[in-house]
Amino acid sequence: MEAVLGYLREAIERGEYAVGDQLPSEAALGRQFEVSRSVVREALRGLQALGLTVSRTGRGTFVTASGPPENPTFGDYSARDLVEVRRHVEVPVAGYAARRRDADQLARLADLVDRMDAETSDTAWVALDSQFHVTIARASGNPVFAKVIEEIRDALARQSAFLNQLGGRRTQSNVEHRRIVTAIAEGEEDAAAAAMTEHLDHVEKTLTTIVRPTRAGEAETGTTA
Repeated sequence: MEAVLGYLREAIERGEYAVGDQLPSEAALGRQFEVSRSVVREALRGLQALGLTVSRTGRGTFVTASGPPENPTFGDYSARDLVEVRRHVEVPVAGYAARRRDADQLARLADLVDRMDAETSDTAWVALDSQFHVTIARASGNPVFAKVIEEIRDALARQSAFLNQLGGRRTQSNVEHRRIVTAIAEGEEDAAAAAMTEHLDHVEKTLTTIVRPTRAGEAETGTTA
């Protein structure tokens, strides 16, 4: 799927398929790449998630943009806004949760990370991910923090689905979530805040890699355009 998605994305960005053009049918793409139609379908969903195409029932897939937006929108909020707010809210929230969580909240967090590890459905995993972050906010003991995370919950779920579909984030997220829970369980405020910071760092890096892979590569090697 990644190979098909990468080829089609590059073709659109090169102008091989211009805005308004219709992409080949699923069957034609399947023959071209020698893959199943289900693989092609996933790649086409990826193009839509990037904002490059739109699917029109009974007509096919059409190009709507020559490149993905630098700041994609998830529901009512942009990726940039979400990252900024999460750093100012969820990092201290994790620290407060390490000091204030009760036994029931800790058990709930442990159950959620176990269920995320075992979950095979992307949709179900995203729902559990949202519950995880809301539970930490509630464990902070401050209802205002919980209200903020509840407000952006839908946007977080959309962003999570985007990262999983195009960035393969699920496995690494599970590892990061478990580190956060371990620090909270041990009552280590600084460690919990650091674990949440690391998690959000990886979220932001993956977003950049998906939207502007060349720019992300340049940043890692210390080069500039």
